[in-house]
Amino acid sequence: MTRGNQRETDRVKAQKKATANKGKPKESASSLQQRREKDAEILRLKQKKKEEEKAATTSSGGDGAKK
Repeated sequence: MTRGNQRETDRVKAQKKATANKGKPKESASSLQQRREKDAEILRLKQKKKEEEKAATTSSGGDGAKK
C-alpha cells in the first residue's frame, strides 16, 4: 500500500502549501507593471555599461576579437 500512503502525504503537503499562500497578498496589475519597468531599466543600464566597456576595450588598442 505504498501508493496509498504517497497520496496521503501528497494531500498533506498540498494542504500545507495552500494555507501558507493564503497570507500572501497578490501583486496588483499596477505594481506588476512598475516592477517590470524597473527591471527593464536595470537591464538597459547593464547593457549600456557592457557596450561602453566593449567600446573602451576595442578603442584602447585591443582588437577585441578572440582567436
